[in-house]
Amino acid sequence: MTALFPNYQRFNFEIVSGQGVTLTDEFGKKYLDLTSGIGVCNLGYNHPLVKQAVQKQLDLIWHTSNLYQSSLQEKVAAALIQGNDKKVFFCNSGTEANEAALKLARKATGKTKILAFDHSFHGRTYGALSATDNAAIKAGFGPFVPDIEFAKYNNFASLDAITTDLAAVILEVIQGEGGLVTADGKWLKAVEKKCHENGVLLIIDEVQTGMGRTGKLFSYQLFNLNPDIVTLAKGLANGIPVGAMIGKGKLATAFGPGSHGSTFGGNPLAMASAAEVLQIMDQKFLDNVTQKADFCWYYLQKEIAVLPMVEAITGHGLMIGIHLDPKIPVGQVIAQLHQAGILTLSSRGNTLRLLPPLVITGSEIMTGINQLKKVLEQMTVLK
Repeated sequence: MTALFPNYQRFNFEIVSGQGVTLTDEFGKKYLDLTSGIGVCNLGYNHPLVKQAVQKQLDLIWHTSNLYQSSLQEKVAAALIQGNDKKVFFCNSGTEANEAALKLARKATGKTKILAFDHSFHGRTYGALSATDNAAIKAGFGPFVPDIEFAKYNNFASLDAITTDLAAVILEVIQGEGGLVTADGKWLKAVEKKCHENGVLLIIDEVQTGMGRTGKLFSYQLFNLNPDIVTLAKGLANGIPVGAMIGKGKLATAFGPGSHGSTFGGNPLAMASAAEVLQIMDQKFLDNVTQKADFCWYYLQKEIAVLPMVEAITGHGLMIGIHLDPKIPVGQVIAQLHQAGILTLSSRGNTLRLLPPLVITGSEIMTGINQLKKVLEQMTVLK
């Protein structure tokens, strides 16, 4: 018997504590976490510096409204824009960041049409859901926000849909919920060029790909893109709810006083955590993530890609999709990995998704790969 709406299909154990990349359930069983809470706890669990920063702020004040100045918000915003002519709006989640981006695009351009792509995922509130191409999670909730259209991701023919009547194009550089599909760099640059030629704003959704996940603070930096608006959440405060929209300075006048807001956006606890996270994620840290990712991919190709039930491995950095033969349901693999003390995720197309904390060590990576190999080999026997 539960007092909760049944909108989550929960596993039959509860995570009660965590340290580093290890989680413990209520029965005392320990798990190597390759999920980061769905890309949230990029610095793992109980990180001492983040914990200290949040505790310090907790002893001062944990909420005040946005009617007053906030030096913490200014500090985090400055770290996010890195000296560029940009502005930041804080909210509480990825879907809220995307809602803000869609509203800003319409207000700033005076146009209403938005172009998104197939298999996209931008959130579950109405604007973000309307720009999401996932029939299962949209079922029963229509009608949706008008003037949002879809084109084929990674398809050059889609460039024809980028016309002057669009307010914005919104896309993910790597589609996380959409099957860990990485965009082609030439296609991304072509989309950017067509947007800028036609007065269309380019929105990059970095909710899952941002905050070091690909070895860059933002994944669009892998392709030298120049987006007009970027959205963030998940890893920004390492588990304290937060979202952010970053926009070019020229867009600032469209979001004047009273145009948009958030009661909890930029909450002092979230800002204290985010400030510490951004300080930790310096270039040395990001370079280390790239080295770990290279190590991980080497052994994924050597040990996992060669298995008969693995059709492909996609993604970038520590954002990995292992595409399995449909005869080996990903749900069964995840359940068997639980038994082996490994936590993983799924994604579209019978894909096993790995989003390990960025602080994972080489030996922990090998533990995960070895256990994954054993489980997949056992699934072959059961095939």
